Amino acid sequence: MTARRTLIVGTGSIAAAHAAAVAGQGGRAAVVAGVDLQPARARDFAARHGIDYWSGDLAAALGQTWPGGGRLDLAHICTPPRSHVPLAVQCLRAGVPVLLEKPPALSLAQIDELLAVCESTGVNVAVVFQHRFGSGARRARALLVGGGQQDQGIGRPLVATCHTLWYRDADYFAVPWRGRWDVEGGGPTMGHGIHQFDLLLALLGPWTEVTAMAGRQARDTDTEDVSLAVVRFASGALATVVNSVVSPRQTSSIRIDTERATLEVEHLYGYTEADWTFTAAPGHEELAAAWTTDNTAPRSSHVCQVAALLDAMDAGEPLPVPLREARSTLELVAAIYASAFTGQVVRCGDIGPGHPFYERMNGTGAPWAAAADREQARR
Repeated sequence: MTARRTLIVGTGSIAAAHAAAVAGQGGRAAVVAGVDLQPARARDFAARHGIDYWSGDLAAALGQTWPGGGRLDLAHICTPPRSHVPLAVQCLRAGVPVLLEKPPALSLAQIDELLAVCESTGVNVAVVFQHRFGSGARRARALLVGGGQQDQGIGRPLVATCHTLWYRDADYFAVPWRGRWDVEGGGPTMGHGIHQFDLLLALLGPWTEVTAMAGRQARDTDTEDVSLAVVRFASGALATVVNSVVSPRQTSSIRIDTERATLEVEHLYGYTEADWTFTAAPGHEELAAAWTTDNTAPRSSHVCQVAALLDAMDAGEPLPVPLREARSTLELVAAIYASAFTGQVVRCGDIGPGHPFYERMNGTGAPWAAAADREQARR
């Protein structure tokens, strides 16, 4: 078996998780190159991970002749969000599929630009939403999909909560690109909670409308540090989605109450089987047998998603979490900001070309920014 050649673009902190995920595939893939705008960082990354080739020039890496011939099979893009789309476009035009860290783009306009390049080149992009690939999430999805169609199933989903309550102090935001609309695209709604509510969307299906609030409670950032949303799904289910970086007791959680059961997961940065619970409704105790546990299953992680991605490549199938599917998650981000900043209900499909929140996530402007401008004008 020939290992698939992979390239890591951006050798900062998250790149280590990608390198470990590739190394954990039993020889099915290998990182053959690391690229970073800071060549010394690329060199150090290559040395730590036993990589022969490193560079500060992505074009050079994409044009490299590899031992045994052939081209790169996959590029992992692990850079700050502002550079995701231009780097992905460069890889696609070189014929190299992309695994793109979240958020995939800074706006819906950017993700549509990237989708157009995918269509014109015929080369695919997958987005990193690794919590979809843990065994608990796959089992929960199977129960929820079948629950409303079988008399003995768990029934249709009714209400859900999705919380990403994390803590990031001032030192965290001292990194120049953090907490800025023009580089990160948003605060915890865009960069932290997106993992958890992407899993919620994977479990509950399409969303239809959202009402939201957001605030800058305690951090000196351009973006929000807290958002809260009520989301209606096509199934009729209602969910609250809370994203925070000011919460000292950190947790990530999803709870889904259906007609006959409750499914829950609580973890921080990745769940195990032990983090899931299933509670049958009174009178439906027999449904407890519907939930099984595999204690040998790994923690949800990049390892799980990369394994699924390699399986898809081997089978000639679309890459998991394709860009088109990830767009729905990014559209929810835009809708949360649009509702929070305008006070309006935002429906799926409302935000398109010409809408102020299509080109940038802060759209008409964050309310606290406007207040600061008014205060400055008074002085």
